Amino acid sequence: MNRRLTGILLIAFVVAIACSYLVFRVVRNRLGGPEHKVTQVVAAATDIKLGSVLRNVDLTTVDIAGALPQGAIVKPADAVGRGVISELYSGEPILESRLAPKGSGGGLAATIPDGMRACAVKVDEVVGVAGFATPGMRVDVLISGNPPGTTANSVQGWQVRTLLQNIQVLSAGTDIQRDAEGKPQQVQVVNLLVTPQQAEALSLASNQTKIQLVLRNPLDTKVADTPGTGLAHLYGEPNVPVGIPHAARVIHRAPPAPRVYLIEVFNGSKKTEAKFASHEEKQ
Repeated sequence: MNRRLTGILLIAFVVAIACSYLVFRVVRNRLGGPEHKVTQVVAAATDIKLGSVLRNVDLTTVDIAGALPQGAIVKPADAVGRGVISELYSGEPILESRLAPKGSGGGLAATIPDGMRACAVKVDEVVGVAGFATPGMRVDVLISGNPPGTTANSVQGWQVRTLLQNIQVLSAGTDIQRDAEGKPQQVQVVNLLVTPQQAEALSLASNQTKIQLVLRNPLDTKVADTPGTGLAHLYGEPNVPVGIPHAARVIHRAPPAPRVYLIEVFNGSKKTEAKFASHEEKQ
Protein backbone atom coordinates (compact mmCIF):
# COMPACT_ATOMS: atom_id res chain seq x y z
CA MET A 1 0.00 0.00 0.00
CA ASN A 2 2.83 2.35 0.82
CA ARG A 3 4.58 1.56 -2.45
CA ARG A 4 1.43 2.33 -4.41
CA LEU A 5 0.98 5.66 -2.61
CA THR A 6 4.61 6.52 -3.17
CA GLY A 7 4.24 5.89 -6.92
CA ILE A 8 1.17 8.09 -7.13
CA LEU A 9 2.92 10.92 -5.30
CA LEU A 10 5.95 10.59 -7.56
CA ILE A 11 3.83 10.78 -10.69
CA ALA A 12 1.97 13.80 -9.31
CA PHE A 13 5.27 15.48 -8.52
CA VAL A 14 6.53 14.95 -12.09
CA VAL A 15 3.30 16.29 -13.57
CA ALA A 16 3.48 19.37 -11.33
CA ILE A 17 7.03 20.08 -12.42
CA ALA A 18 6.06 19.76 -16.10
CA CYS A 19 3.07 22.08 -15.69
CA SER A 20 5.14 24.62 -13.81
CA TYR A 21 7.73 24.63 -16.62
CA LEU A 22 5.06 25.13 -19.26
CA VAL A 23 3.48 27.99 -17.33
CA PHE A 24 6.90 29.58 -16.89
CA ARG A 25 7.58 29.43 -20.65
CA VAL A 26 4.21 30.99 -21.51
CA VAL A 27 4.58 33.81 -18.99
CA ARG A 28 8.17 34.55 -20.07
CA ASN A 29 7.19 34.72 -23.75
CA ARG A 30 4.32 37.08 -23.02
CA LEU A 31 6.31 39.37 -20.77
CA GLY A 32 9.58 39.35 -22.64
CA GLY A 33 8.12 39.28 -26.16
CA PRO A 34 9.36 37.15 -29.05
CA GLU A 35 13.08 36.88 -29.61
CA HIS A 36 14.32 38.88 -32.62
CA LYS A 37 17.36 38.39 -34.72
CA VAL A 38 19.90 41.22 -34.40
CA THR A 39 21.56 42.51 -37.59
CA GLN A 40 24.37 45.03 -38.02
CA VAL A 41 23.72 47.81 -40.56
CA VAL A 42 25.81 50.70 -41.82
CA ALA A 43 25.19 54.06 -40.10
CA ALA A 44 26.65 57.56 -40.15
CA ALA A 45 29.57 58.03 -37.75
CA THR A 46 29.02 61.80 -37.72
CA ASP A 47 26.71 64.44 -39.23
CA ILE A 48 27.10 64.31 -43.02
CA LYS A 49 26.13 67.26 -45.21
CA LEU A 50 24.14 67.17 -48.42
CA GLY A 51 26.37 66.62 -51.48
CA SER A 52 29.21 64.96 -49.55
CA VAL A 53 30.88 61.81 -50.83
CA LEU A 54 31.00 59.04 -48.22
CA ARG A 55 34.36 57.79 -46.94
CA ASN A 56 35.25 54.93 -44.61
CA VAL A 57 35.76 57.35 -41.71
CA ASP A 58 32.19 58.62 -42.17
CA LEU A 59 30.69 55.18 -41.51
CA THR A 60 30.01 52.98 -38.50
CA THR A 61 27.64 50.11 -37.69
CA VAL A 62 24.63 49.82 -35.40
CA ASP A 63 22.58 46.80 -34.31
CA ILE A 64 18.94 46.55 -35.37
CA ALA A 65 16.68 43.87 -33.91
CA GLY A 66 13.96 42.35 -36.02
CA ALA A 67 13.09 43.35 -39.57
CA LEU A 68 15.47 45.76 -41.29
CA PRO A 69 14.28 49.09 -42.73
CA GLN A 70 13.70 48.98 -46.47
CA GLY A 71 16.89 49.86 -48.32
CA ALA A 72 19.20 49.42 -45.30
CA ILE A 73 22.88 48.92 -46.21
CA VAL A 74 24.72 46.09 -44.43
CA LYS A 75 28.10 46.36 -46.16
CA PRO A 76 30.23 49.53 -45.87
CA ALA A 77 31.61 48.90 -49.36
CA ASP A 78 28.12 49.51 -50.78
CA ALA A 79 28.12 53.06 -49.36
CA VAL A 80 31.71 54.28 -49.76
CA GLY A 81 32.17 56.68 -52.70
CA ARG A 82 28.49 57.53 -53.09
CA GLY A 83 27.07 61.05 -52.84
CA VAL A 84 24.64 62.07 -50.09
CA ILE A 85 21.39 63.50 -51.47
CA SER A 86 19.79 64.08 -48.05
CA GLU A 87 21.57 65.15 -44.88
CA LEU A 88 22.54 62.32 -42.50
CA TYR A 89 22.92 62.56 -38.73
CA SER A 90 25.27 60.76 -36.38
CA GLY A 91 24.10 57.22 -35.58
CA GLU A 92 21.40 57.23 -38.27
CA PRO A 93 21.19 54.05 -40.39
CA ILE A 94 22.03 54.83 -44.02
CA LEU A 95 19.36 53.87 -46.55
CA GLU A 96 19.67 53.53 -50.31
CA SER A 97 17.13 56.32 -50.82
CA ARG A 98 19.47 58.78 -49.04
CA LEU A 99 22.38 58.15 -51.42
CA ALA A 100 23.03 58.90 -55.08
CA PRO A 101 23.52 55.96 -57.48
CA LYS A 102 26.99 54.49 -57.67
CA GLY A 103 29.33 56.41 -59.96
CA SER A 104 27.30 59.65 -59.94
CA GLY A 105 29.64 61.34 -57.46
CA GLY A 106 28.65 64.13 -55.10
CA GLY A 107 27.83 67.83 -55.21
CA LEU A 108 24.83 69.45 -56.85
CA ALA A 109 24.55 66.98 -59.75
CA ALA A 110 23.99 64.06 -57.36
CA THR A 111 20.94 65.76 -55.84
CA ILE A 112 19.07 66.08 -59.17
CA PRO A 113 16.38 63.35 -59.49
CA ASP A 114 15.99 61.35 -62.68
CA GLY A 115 14.18 63.27 -65.42
CA MET A 116 14.77 66.67 -63.80
CA ARG A 117 17.21 69.49 -64.53
CA ALA A 118 18.97 72.23 -62.56
CA CYS A 119 18.49 75.55 -64.35
CA ALA A 120 20.52 78.59 -63.26
CA VAL A 121 18.73 81.94 -63.00
CA LYS A 122 20.60 85.21 -62.58
CA VAL A 123 19.13 87.26 -59.76
CA ASP A 124 19.93 90.31 -57.68
CA GLU A 125 19.08 91.32 -54.12
CA VAL A 126 15.50 92.22 -55.00
CA VAL A 127 14.84 89.53 -57.63
CA GLY A 128 16.19 86.85 -55.28
CA VAL A 129 13.52 87.68 -52.67
CA ALA A 130 16.04 89.70 -50.64
CA GLY A 131 18.31 86.66 -50.26
CA PHE A 132 15.67 84.30 -48.85
CA ALA A 133 15.68 82.01 -51.89
CA THR A 134 17.77 79.41 -50.06
CA PRO A 135 18.15 75.67 -50.85
CA GLY A 136 14.93 73.77 -50.21
CA MET A 137 12.66 76.80 -50.51
CA ARG A 138 9.75 76.92 -53.00
CA VAL A 139 9.24 79.86 -55.36
CA ASP A 140 7.10 81.07 -58.25
CA VAL A 141 8.80 82.54 -61.32
CA LEU A 142 7.34 85.80 -62.67
CA ILE A 143 8.36 87.35 -66.00
CA SER A 144 7.91 90.98 -67.07
CA GLY A 145 8.20 92.46 -70.55
CA ASN A 146 6.42 93.44 -73.74
CA PRO A 147 4.59 90.54 -75.44
CA PRO A 148 5.43 89.88 -79.10
CA GLY A 149 3.68 92.30 -81.45
CA THR A 150 3.37 95.04 -78.85
CA THR A 151 5.51 98.01 -77.93
CA ALA A 152 6.08 99.97 -74.76
CA ASN A 153 3.67 102.64 -76.06
CA SER A 154 0.85 100.21 -76.86
CA VAL A 155 -2.37 100.15 -74.89
CA GLN A 156 -1.32 97.15 -72.80
CA GLY A 157 2.36 98.09 -72.60
CA TRP A 158 4.55 96.29 -70.07
CA GLN A 159 2.99 93.05 -68.78
CA VAL A 160 3.78 90.49 -66.07
CA ARG A 161 2.86 86.80 -66.09
CA THR A 162 3.45 83.84 -63.76
CA LEU A 163 5.65 81.49 -65.79
CA LEU A 164 6.29 78.67 -63.27
CA GLN A 165 4.80 77.78 -59.88
CA ASN A 166 5.96 75.76 -56.88
CA ILE A 167 9.56 75.35 -58.06
CA GLN A 168 12.21 74.03 -55.65
CA VAL A 169 15.43 75.97 -55.11
CA LEU A 170 18.36 73.56 -55.41
CA SER A 171 21.18 75.94 -54.54
CA ALA A 172 21.85 79.58 -53.83
CA GLY A 173 25.09 80.44 -55.60
CA THR A 174 27.59 77.65 -54.92
CA ASP A 175 25.96 76.70 -51.61
CA ILE A 176 23.74 73.62 -51.73
CA GLN A 177 23.40 73.38 -47.95
CA ARG A 178 20.23 74.56 -46.25
CA ASP A 179 20.91 77.03 -43.46
CA ALA A 180 19.66 75.60 -40.16
CA GLU A 181 18.42 79.03 -39.04
CA GLY A 182 17.03 80.07 -42.43
CA LYS A 183 19.35 83.07 -42.73
CA PRO A 184 19.25 84.97 -46.06
CA GLN A 185 22.10 84.53 -48.52
CA GLN A 186 22.98 87.32 -50.93
CA VAL A 187 23.82 85.56 -54.21
CA GLN A 188 23.84 86.36 -57.93
CA VAL A 189 22.66 82.96 -59.25
CA VAL A 190 19.96 80.58 -58.04
CA ASN A 191 19.57 77.02 -59.38
CA LEU A 192 15.98 75.81 -59.74
CA LEU A 193 14.83 72.19 -60.06
CA VAL A 194 12.70 71.99 -63.22
CA THR A 195 11.63 69.60 -65.96
CA PRO A 196 13.34 69.79 -69.39
CA GLN A 197 10.32 71.67 -70.81
CA GLN A 198 10.37 74.14 -67.94
CA ALA A 199 14.11 74.59 -68.41
CA GLU A 200 13.56 75.65 -72.04
CA ALA A 201 10.90 78.20 -71.07
CA LEU A 202 13.05 79.52 -68.22
CA SER A 203 16.12 79.86 -70.43
CA LEU A 204 14.17 81.83 -73.04
CA ALA A 205 12.62 84.04 -70.37
CA SER A 206 16.04 84.77 -68.89
CA ASN A 207 17.22 86.23 -72.19
CA GLN A 208 14.07 88.06 -73.30
CA THR A 209 12.33 89.24 -70.11
CA LYS A 210 12.97 90.35 -66.58
CA ILE A 211 12.63 87.54 -64.00
CA GLN A 212 11.47 87.83 -60.41
CA LEU A 213 11.19 85.04 -57.84
CA VAL A 214 8.22 85.03 -55.47
CA LEU A 215 8.70 83.11 -52.23
CA ARG A 216 5.89 80.74 -51.19
CA ASN A 217 5.08 78.44 -48.26
CA PRO A 218 6.63 74.97 -48.91
CA LEU A 219 3.39 73.37 -47.67
CA ASP A 220 1.30 75.32 -50.20
CA THR A 221 1.35 73.21 -53.35
CA LYS A 222 -1.76 74.64 -55.03
CA VAL A 223 -1.36 76.02 -58.55
CA ALA A 224 -3.08 79.39 -58.82
CA ASP A 225 -4.89 80.34 -62.02
CA THR A 226 -3.51 83.82 -62.69
CA PRO A 227 -4.29 85.62 -65.99
CA GLY A 228 -1.44 88.10 -65.52
CA THR A 229 -1.65 91.86 -65.47
CA GLY A 230 -0.47 94.87 -67.44
CA LEU A 231 0.03 98.59 -67.19
CA ALA A 232 -3.54 99.17 -68.35
CA HIS A 233 -4.72 97.60 -65.08
CA LEU A 234 -2.67 100.07 -63.08
CA TYR A 235 -3.86 103.16 -64.93
CA GLY A 236 -7.62 102.98 -64.84
CA GLU A 237 -8.42 100.12 -67.22
CA PRO A 238 -9.25 97.24 -64.86
CA ASN A 239 -11.66 95.55 -67.29
CA VAL A 240 -9.18 95.05 -70.13
CA PRO A 241 -7.97 91.41 -70.05
CA VAL A 242 -4.25 90.83 -70.55
CA GLY A 243 -3.37 89.61 -74.02
CA ILE A 244 -6.53 90.98 -75.69
CA PRO A 245 -6.07 94.22 -77.67
CA HIS A 246 -7.97 97.17 -76.31
CA ALA A 247 -11.05 97.63 -78.49
CA ALA A 248 -11.47 100.97 -80.20
CA ARG A 249 -13.99 103.12 -78.43
CA VAL A 250 -17.11 104.06 -80.38
CA ILE A 251 -18.51 107.34 -79.16
CA HIS A 252 -22.18 107.88 -79.97
CA ARG A 253 -22.91 111.58 -80.22
CA ALA A 254 -26.36 113.08 -80.36
CA PRO A 255 -27.18 114.53 -83.79
CA PRO A 256 -26.98 118.32 -83.90
CA ALA A 257 -30.25 120.21 -83.63
CA PRO A 258 -31.58 121.24 -87.07
CA ARG A 259 -31.13 124.86 -88.05
CA VAL A 260 -34.61 126.47 -88.25
CA TYR A 261 -35.52 129.82 -89.87
CA LEU A 262 -38.51 131.79 -88.57
CA ILE A 263 -40.45 133.95 -91.11
CA GLU A 264 -43.07 136.43 -90.03
CA VAL A 265 -45.80 137.34 -92.56
CA PHE A 266 -47.92 140.51 -92.11
CA ASN A 267 -51.25 140.64 -93.96
CA GLY A 268 -52.81 143.94 -92.97
CA SER A 269 -53.21 143.83 -89.24
CA LYS A 270 -52.88 140.04 -89.19
CA LYS A 271 -49.55 138.52 -88.34
CA THR A 272 -48.54 134.90 -89.04
CA GLU A 273 -45.31 132.99 -88.47
CA ALA A 274 -43.80 130.17 -90.51
CA LYS A 275 -40.76 127.95 -89.64
CA PHE A 276 -38.53 126.42 -92.30
CA ALA A 277 -35.55 124.08 -91.95
CA SER A 278 -32.33 125.00 -93.72
CA HIS A 279 -31.58 123.46 -97.09
CA GLU A 280 -28.48 121.61 -95.74
CA GLU A 281 -30.47 119.90 -92.98
CA LYS A 282 -33.01 118.61 -95.48
CA GLN A 283 -30.28 116.94 -97.46
